[in-house]
Amino acid sequence: MRKTKIVITLGPVTANQESVESLIKRGVNVFRLNFSHGTHEIHKNSIKLIRDASKKLGKEVAILQDIS
Repeated sequence: MRKTKIVITLGPVTANQESVESLIKRGVNVFRLNFSHGTHEIHKNSIKLIRDASKKLGKEVAILQDIS
């Protein structure tokens, strides 16, 4: 198992199914959500995008929720 993690901050440009799937295929295994910006609804949708892509591709990914 790889110990090094590849982390990306999910933002408005990358918060779509095509981008999330592409990032996972390229090796991203942690998605960071910046809770200092956006709404609960936006973050809820982002989490769903990540989980759906993860399941579709059969890859485990983590979600890092940055609150500061």
